[in-house]
Amino acid sequence: MTVIDIPGSKSVTARALFLAAAARGNTTLLRPLVSDDTEGFAEGLKALGYEVGQEPGAWHIEGRPEGPAVEGADVYCRDGATTARFLPTLAAAGAHGTFRFDASPQMRRRPLGPLTTALRTLGVDLRHEENEGHHPLTVTAHGIRGGALTLDAGQSSQYLTALLMLGPLTAEGLTITVTDLVSEPYVEITLAMMRAFGAHITREGRTYTVAPTGYRATTYAIEPDASTSSYFFAAAALESGRTVTVPGLGTGALQGDLAFVDVLRRMGAAVEITGTGTTVRGTGTLRGLTVNMRDISDTMPTLAALAPFADGPVRIEDVANTRVKECDRLDACAENLRRLGIDVATGPDWIEIRPGTPAGTGVEIATHGDHRIVMSFAVTALRTPGITFDDPGCVRKTFPGFHHVFEAFTRTP
Repeated sequence: MTVIDIPGSKSVTARALFLAAAARGNTTLLRPLVSDDTEGFAEGLKALGYEVGQEPGAWHIEGRPEGPAVEGADVYCRDGATTARFLPTLAAAGAHGTFRFDASPQMRRRPLGPLTTALRTLGVDLRHEENEGHHPLTVTAHGIRGGALTLDAGQSSQYLTALLMLGPLTAEGLTITVTDLVSEPYVEITLAMMRAFGAHITREGRTYTVAPTGYRATTYAIEPDASTSSYFFAAAALESGRTVTVPGLGTGALQGDLAFVDVLRRMGAAVEITGTGTTVRGTGTLRGLTVNMRDISDTMPTLAALAPFADGPVRIEDVANTRVKECDRLDACAENLRRLGIDVATGPDWIEIRPGTPAGTGVEIATHGDHRIVMSFAVTALRTPGITFDDPGCVRKTFPGFHHVFEAFTRTP
């Protein structure tokens, strides 16, 4: 059995940075993810005047409930969607200041519209400089009274997360009625973490009510990243007798993407989840299946990359939101599988992969600068010698050491 120490969750680290910055007092984050996305978030906080101390294994943030410590700043959000969506929301809650936010060309293409429309509904002075609903944008802060709004979070749950985290910082609280929601387990992460920082939230149906409590500083441990773990779990499922355990990601885990192991169980892998970790063992069986991955769509590419080795078709449904991630992941998976000689069909929100033997010699995977495409097709490469990647280094977004760790893992008996 191989035990893998997976880096901290990107989603949890980003939320923790927002909550720590908004809290009264000094927060310590234990085992935060150190990657391009989270470093970009921390740099954005520093640009806004927050004190962020970083040492190995722990980050310390001096919170400012009153908002940014500077009256103006240019913040570059890099490729990070959480940075690009959460930091403008945090800045808008401040008492004063004008703040400009921009991002990479990749992030500029990703939508912000439902979030910025909601902020304007709350009275935020916000201007998109070029394309409406996209970066770059400028926020002029003067505090937020609060109130009620309706939100479509069918493209990204991050819109709802940003507004929920905003709620305790408003003067009167916030009531949000959601008309559509994707990746709902990520919202559950948000609610649990907000409560850990002292917030009070109630939910009735699709309506969330957030009290204007503010936040209190704490010491918060970041759990391992469940999405990143999926590549190691899939690799174990691919080979009979191979076993991998990820400690710290067990029955009490916040992240919904751990449900990916339930998909592997349905396909024939042996799965054990305990209070201290999760173990997957390959049994030599990989069955085809049809699965709805709306709530765990970040692991869709992992399953797509594993799918050719199943004994029947693998059909993944209700993943339209993967078309507006770092790239159009649905099309990127289909494109690369076809390059490998695999029969694939796609629709607006689904992909179906039929069994086959990928031919990797001379095939270069088109990554589209997307870390999840690289890490997913690293699983395919375990049985497909000769695969290369046009941008293997884009894994720095969430797991800079991925290639080294994955290679060492696959060489271990």
